[in-house]
Amino acid sequence: MPDSGGHVDIPLRGIALNLTAGVIFCVADTIAKKLAVDVAIVQITWTRYMVFTGMAFVLTTQVSGASFRVRSPRLQIVRALCLVCSSLLFVLGIRDVGLAEATTIGFIGPILVTFLSIPLLGEKVDARRWCALAAGMLGVLVVLRPGTGTFHPEGLYRVASALFWSVGVILTRRMTKTERAETTMFWSAATGLIVLTAIVPFHFTAPTAMQLTMSVAQGVFSSVGQWMVIISIRFTPVSTLAPYSYMSLLWMTVAGFLVFGVLPDQWTLVGAGTIVASGLYSANRERRHWRNGFRKKLQERP
Repeated sequence: MPDSGGHVDIPLRGIALNLTAGVIFCVADTIAKKLAVDVAIVQITWTRYMVFTGMAFVLTTQVSGASFRVRSPRLQIVRALCLVCSSLLFVLGIRDVGLAEATTIGFIGPILVTFLSIPLLGEKVDARRWCALAAGMLGVLVVLRPGTGTFHPEGLYRVASALFWSVGVILTRRMTKTERAETTMFWSAATGLIVLTAIVPFHFTAPTAMQLTMSVAQGVFSSVGQWMVIISIRFTPVSTLAPYSYMSLLWMTVAGFLVFGVLPDQWTLVGAGTIVASGLYSANRERRHWRNGFRKKLQERP
């Protein structure tokens, strides 16, 4: 079914691409966690952005209608800086915290997007959504458990990462009508690479052959995952894809056990369940809103 923008809505294809992207991201993050033991965080992220920029350049030059010119360069730069900070904090977050726990904390991202969309985009949130958001925040507190002996301050890196990511999403929404996705992707990659290239000499250490291979591999997996997410959104509305993002918790749990021999504790599972329930409710509300808006546009067509 074509939408108002001329794209074809093929839900199953978009869902399949999104689920595959989740597995690919899991592989990339597992490699990054292994590397973070001996390699500087900035160096790991720099390598990822090297690959990311190359793939973004190829994508921008190959897609019909794509261009390197933007109408909102300041917003593009701010967005790119937010994503660089998010990436650095993300690797810091998974270095000392279990993959499943870090992923669960990261689910706060959509909640923060909703909060930030109120002052920054002027969106309205009804009472039911507020309750769902409050439940999601409660779930994060259950995972972090501040004030207890099991509190991991490193988990706050993931909270900060999610915050920067959320600001990036808000800025993306503001530029959706004026900027192409491929162009935004390239600007994010190139700007991030420039910033990291200026910083990495202060943290660089010569990698071993294995570390270099792993660094390039995590960059490739991460970039391919990003590309697949973009393609999946072309086939399926974001509100429909949102619930499937929680499958990443399963992939991360399996990877954490197989590679690091770690399983999430019971409180992490309780917190994860609360956050997922909140997210699924919010996604369902968004999906209904999208369908109603889509039907309204069809009815208004001559």
